[in-house]
Amino acid sequence: MTFEQASLLILLVAMLALFLMDRFRIEVVAIAGLLAGYALGLYPVDQVFAGAASPVVITVVEILLVVQVLARTRLFDRLSGILAKARLSNSGIIAILSAATGFISIFMNNIGAFSIALPVALRVSAIVGIPKRQLVMPISFAALLGGLVSLIGTPANLIVSDALSKATGVGLPLFDFAYVGLPVAIAGIALTAWLAPRLFPGSQDLTAAAPPGRRMVAERRVPANSPLIGTHLSELPDRFSLRPYALIRNDVFVFGAPGKSMVEASDLLFAEADDTLLDELAASGALAAAHPGRWQTETTRIEAVVMPESTLVGSRLRSLDVFASRDVSVTALSMRSPRVEGRFHDLQLSIGDVVVLEGAREAIMDALDECECLPLASPAAPSHAAGTWQPFAIFACGIAATAFGIVRPDIALAGVVLALALFNYLNIRQAMADLNWPIIIMLAAMIPIGSAVATTGTGEMIAATLSLVVPVDKPLAGLALILFLAMALTPFVNNATVAIILSPIAMEFASVGHHAPEAYLIAVAAGASLDFLTPFGHHNNTLAMGIGSYRFADFLKAGAPVALASYILSLLLIYVVWL
Repeated sequence: MTFEQASLLILLVAMLALFLMDRFRIEVVAIAGLLAGYALGLYPVDQVFAGAASPVVITVVEILLVVQVLARTRLFDRLSGILAKARLSNSGIIAILSAATGFISIFMNNIGAFSIALPVALRVSAIVGIPKRQLVMPISFAALLGGLVSLIGTPANLIVSDALSKATGVGLPLFDFAYVGLPVAIAGIALTAWLAPRLFPGSQDLTAAAPPGRRMVAERRVPANSPLIGTHLSELPDRFSLRPYALIRNDVFVFGAPGKSMVEASDLLFAEADDTLLDELAASGALAAAHPGRWQTETTRIEAVVMPESTLVGSRLRSLDVFASRDVSVTALSMRSPRVEGRFHDLQLSIGDVVVLEGAREAIMDALDECECLPLASPAAPSHAAGTWQPFAIFACGIAATAFGIVRPDIALAGVVLALALFNYLNIRQAMADLNWPIIIMLAAMIPIGSAVATTGTGEMIAATLSLVVPVDKPLAGLALILFLAMALTPFVNNATVAIILSPIAMEFASVGHHAPEAYLIAVAAGASLDFLTPFGHHNNTLAMGIGSYRFADFLKAGAPVALASYILSLLLIYVVWL
């Protein structure tokens, strides 16, 4: 093992560990790794920022710009009205919504497809009475499955095609992924639609027990005559189902053992509870708004989820001027992070958190639009917005140009962006500011590091080492190992990074066995997108966990059968079609 190979392996392991810890921003880790790779001599200076000019990065940027326009058209909101009138079973409605989500995910990134489908799913849940726990996770999975079908469905597909192009001079056409991806997507969506009502049962009968609500943390004032007065903090969980974090009196923390700290009138109680319980305690007079003047009849309450591209990610509640300047209050928060320290306004927002906002409706919607958060209430779209088909027609022309091999995807999508801008559907300056830059920066920074896996011979060394344990020269064994490695890594690292790291190794596997490299690269792309086991492996699952009030174990229960079936079917299809 050479110095370059050893240092690259150590660098990759360190970066993967930092990505997994989620303590540092992903773009910071990626840039640090990029500069460390240059300092170690893994690539020359002219390659340090070569990733920014990669067709992969350019295509991802173009897709994200187009998605911003398509999401605003709300064309798919018509589907909610159709499903509301149709007398279908829960499984049937889940299957149709998931199929629609998977279809649009074929032509755009997974997060964009999920963002477009989510308001429709929540509206269907409210109208038809299907518990949203039965809808949110299936459309998250469907968005991931739809991305398997085309070259532009997910960055992982673009990355493996780029790796093939660099090695052979020809990349993968737009729909070559569909031979494997389409059957896997159909099977996965059907299986999820069948599983969801059984794993997350919920009755439409109003007298039946409601499904578990979302846990919220909030700061509330204890009014005079509240039944909480005189109660010790240690008694709150049993008597009122409240988990106390802090008691504030005259703006000072009340310190002491929970068994000795007693609630008094006018105290501020910082606690966690079910969202419906907080409403019930407020209605009964047991708790009141933390600040006088809130919760007036003219205010509106809206829940919103923090999206991956939101400017709120990493911000503390006390610093949210985007709401304070519009007299909008954050009254409660459902958090991904289990760590609760300080007071309510000290809490830090992360992707997938759900904030409860109160204020004038127009002010809330304006603020959410500015900070890139998605409202969970899905009002009916205006008729002119629902009928806007022109952006989809422009996008379809770009897809057709790519599908028929007229131009490359990055060129075709550049034409789509230009047309949308000329017809005033896209403000490029504003849209560029609203992009999910951390993901783009991470992708651009990781490309030189991934290239170093091939140029330093590290991929060849890893393949040779694995061949001592697994007979990678036998195609089924090599494919099974590559697919397994991709699926094993993707719950902990984003799929683009998995594809960048494993593509050179997959090419070496193909070389050792003298097999078609397309088979191994498609195995990498498929495995990198089959991410159903954890809520943190993909942003879609992270968002779904917050919106659908899922537990970690729910993803294992629903995701394990889908992951296993997808693995077996993908392996068989790759072997039959590509070898």
